[in-house]
Amino acid sequence: MSLPDLFRTSWRGASANKLRAVLTMLGIIIGVASVIAMLALGNGARAAVESRFRSLGANQVQISEAMSFVDGKIEQAGEILSYEDGLLMPDHVELVNRVGMSVGSSGKLRYGRATLDMSFQGVTASALESIVSSGQVQPVNWIEGESFTISDLIVDGRFFTASEVLENAPVCVIGYQTSTDLFGGDNPVGQTIWVNRSRCEVIGVMVELESVDESLRYQVNPNLTLFMPISTAIDLLYEEEPSVAITAFVSDETRMDEAKVQIKEYLRERHKIEPDVDGEYLDDFNLTTRKDILGAQQEAANTFALLLAAMAVVSLIVGGIGIMNVMLVSVTERTREVGVRMAVGARPLDIILQFLLEAILISVGGGVLGVVVGILSIPLAASLNQGLALLEPASIPLALIVAVVVGVLFGIYPAMRAARLDPIEALRYE
Repeated sequence: MSLPDLFRTSWRGASANKLRAVLTMLGIIIGVASVIAMLALGNGARAAVESRFRSLGANQVQISEAMSFVDGKIEQAGEILSYEDGLLMPDHVELVNRVGMSVGSSGKLRYGRATLDMSFQGVTASALESIVSSGQVQPVNWIEGESFTISDLIVDGRFFTASEVLENAPVCVIGYQTSTDLFGGDNPVGQTIWVNRSRCEVIGVMVELESVDESLRYQVNPNLTLFMPISTAIDLLYEEEPSVAITAFVSDETRMDEAKVQIKEYLRERHKIEPDVDGEYLDDFNLTTRKDILGAQQEAANTFALLLAAMAVVSLIVGGIGIMNVMLVSVTERTREVGVRMAVGARPLDIILQFLLEAILISVGGGVLGVVVGILSIPLAASLNQGLALLEPASIPLALIVAVVVGVLFGIYPAMRAARLDPIEALRYE
């Protein structure tokens, strides 16, 4: 039988009962649409990870204290990360040219009769650079897509300098909401406020900010804040020296691994950490880079994609079983037809190809419809994934190839069963 004749025969067989063929395709349609949506969601998740952590900076190493479980409680693993640890790091670590540090506290803020219970932050002079690069907040009503600079974050006055941090200057910069709550409409720059029991001169006011993520705008208020030099915060707000968060800025981002080794050696020397009998170090600090965070998040995104892939595979298997079931019914219904074809000279291979091609046509038809449904479902998938679902062009041919494979795998048994029919018995079949 020639290929055109084989195709026409298979097409007539597949389209003889259109409703049954469409219902058989449903499993393939759902499976292929799932493959398209799964890859789109996977791409969206990876793009979200890249966007979320791009702000961390390729040249930054985040240093935090290590924690351990003791008697069911979380405790500090060793020495604290001190202000002095960060202050001396650029002088002792070759690849670190500067550091940023921060520490948090809370208490009462007073001016006249106005009192606020709020959180304070002790930071270095580069804190505004971190706010700009973080991409988490922006000035209110800022034009979407426009970048802003440090100067755009201060509406009145200025931010404190590096020399003021070193001198423990009793100065502070307050947030927009903090300024409104304490001073009403008056200009707070130059005024003295009380932070707990310590005096502090207001030298600047932040512009009104809002979260870039609209879902967080009613959960976090970035305008109710106060920044002061970290050295001042440690002196005025703490009875004991606190542990600080340190960000090391590496001079050559291509040597990040080498920089991490140098930082570890420096902190081990500072904290007097010696290797154990196996030569291992039990560090009381953790180092995290952008690459580390991206790797962990990408792993989570890949796990999510694998879960969706498993769901798509289940749908395709169900669809394939449906095709096999319908083809077995078709073989039974057309037993006499198969007997006639064999009687007039059709070979077993012709019968196999006829029914196999029929199964492939049903499967590919479902695959094409599945691609259409999958593409149309991407906006819905995006709405369920914070607006991130990106079509992977390679997923379209991949989905069609999968559909062909399903048609072959689940159509081969019915086709071989048809080819093994005895012509005489088949002609007697009623």
